[in-house]
Amino acid sequence: FSSYNNCSFESFLYYFCMIIDINPVAFHIPIPLVGWWPIYWYGISWLVAILSINYLARNGASSNGTINEKVIDDFIFYGVLGAIIGGRIGYMIFYSLENLIYDPFSLFKIWEGGLSFHGGLIGVLISFFIFSSNRELSFFQLSDYMAVYLPLGLGSVRVGNFLGGELLGRPTDVPWGIVYSNDPLGLVRHPSQIYQAFFEGIVMFFILFWISKKNPPKMFLSGMFLTLYGIFRSFTENFRTPDAHIGFDLFETFTRGQLLSLPMIIFGIVLIYLS
Repeated sequence: FSSYNNCSFESFLYYFCMIIDINPVAFHIPIPLVGWWPIYWYGISWLVAILSINYLARNGASSNGTINEKVIDDFIFYGVLGAIIGGRIGYMIFYSLENLIYDPFSLFKIWEGGLSFHGGLIGVLISFFIFSSNRELSFFQLSDYMAVYLPLGLGSVRVGNFLGGELLGRPTDVPWGIVYSNDPLGLVRHPSQIYQAFFEGIVMFFILFWISKKNPPKMFLSGMFLTLYGIFRSFTENFRTPDAHIGFDLFETFTRGQLLSLPMIIFGIVLIYLS
């Protein structure tokens, strides 16, 4: 971080603007016959997400219960696969449908970026269904348990977005505003990725962890996860710049992310009621 001297004079009167200039590539590793292969912060954030979910979920599992350490270790593979495949398909359908129609093979161009949380959630739900069916577990027994730890992964990936200079925030005058070095407009913006990491990651985890200690009924934690995420995502979207090729979807106010979060809130409330 360093002082940024291209801020407007009016802004400078109130605070020192800050510029974030972090290389999205964390480091390179040598690959025979290929050369130096870049390792991105975003990829590292996914690795941290997977390891943290696995570690804490294993620690919280009963050594000889229905959901034990072995079950958690086996499920992580299904969960990660569901999140990545669902996230990619969801992104192409929700955010790049026209491109998918004209170039179906763009679905496989993962190196170009593009993963949707809402698509990833659908993928994870499918993985819950497949895994619980094969292991003769209750779907909600597994989803309620994992719902407590999934926010850790969400928070980690949002930090990866921040370090990669992705999903920039909206222009702002707040003292903690940031100028991203990859922003062609050079505007002072909300660090919206950090807001999302805080609410979708830290806050959600502690709320769900606290509730889990109160012996909630079946479906309650799953419903709370959906409801809390939908509410927090809808709130933090107000500080995030809408996708340039989409803009606002409704009344020049609501973004695609907010509209996709609405069904989550509804289904979450239904599950809480049924529980």
